[in-house]
Amino acid sequence: MGSLPVNASPECAPQGRATVSASDLAPLFSAQRRHLDHFFDRLDMSQAAAFAQALLDAPGAVFFTGVGKSGIVARKIAQTLASLGFARAGFLAPVDALHGDIGALFPGDVLVLLSKSGASDELLALAPCARAKGAYLISLTSAASGADCPLAAACDLNVHLPLQGEVCPFGLAPVTSTAIQMVFGDTVVAAIMEARRLSRDQYACNHPAGKIGKTLIFKVKDVMKKQNELPLCKEGDMIMDQLTELTSKGCGCLLVVDEEHHLIGTFTDGDLRRTLKASGPAIFNLTVGEMCNRFANITLLLLLVLCELFLVSMWW
Repeated sequence: MGSLPVNASPECAPQGRATVSASDLAPLFSAQRRHLDHFFDRLDMSQAAAFAQALLDAPGAVFFTGVGKSGIVARKIAQTLASLGFARAGFLAPVDALHGDIGALFPGDVLVLLSKSGASDELLALAPCARAKGAYLISLTSAASGADCPLAAACDLNVHLPLQGEVCPFGLAPVTSTAIQMVFGDTVVAAIMEARRLSRDQYACNHPAGKIGKTLIFKVKDVMKKQNELPLCKEGDMIMDQLTELTSKGCGCLLVVDEEHHLIGTFTDGDLRRTLKASGPAIFNLTVGEMCNRFANITLLLLLVLCELFLVSMWW
């Protein structure tokens, strides 16, 4: 493991509050842009296409693995691919795989190994074991193929992700290499979505919750009130007799309908307060029809049509 440095003593720590200014950030973002442009300009599209096709043609499951930050990216790409619902996809932790989890691999499965250096000991130990299980191995590395990239030599296919440098004071922290891994993986997933002609409904099936689920799955019919859930009353009903209906259905209003359930107006809890203030005890003798809001203008007529369609379809 070598000799680890001893933590600096408190006396050696920088004094005062550390700050980051816009002038500090600007050159770093410019450097990151140059590094990303380097990646886009030099990526071998034939390798990228071969990788995408291998995922499309996988007869079994597709697993992703990696160590450290590459492992986090591998897990994210696996989860994104799984969300498409085309194939069984998942993350295989390299150390856990060597202690039993490799049992999830079967002949015909694909194992994608992410490594910036292409020399991670854990992945080099996993590769021959995965090959013995009959898996097809693909490496995504930023090291040049050959002696400097033993992982590429151990796999059936290698995709080189060109890396100019890391935006890090030491040039070591994976702050650019992980970005290009993520961009590459997610772009390939997008290509797979197009190749498989994934529909919005298919995508929605795997996203029942969150903003995506609400956008793609939930329709008016899924959340609207139906039949006995509707706060309905007739225009001849006494206002005070309908207080329970007004307050118990959670709508804040009564829908006033005729004998054929055609909507003729509304009576809101605000209308109740105003009527009580204006009429006092006389409210006990008033009908809903006398005080309801009838549809008298074009805007309310449009609402009437929509509500009537809603009522008739749900009631019958």
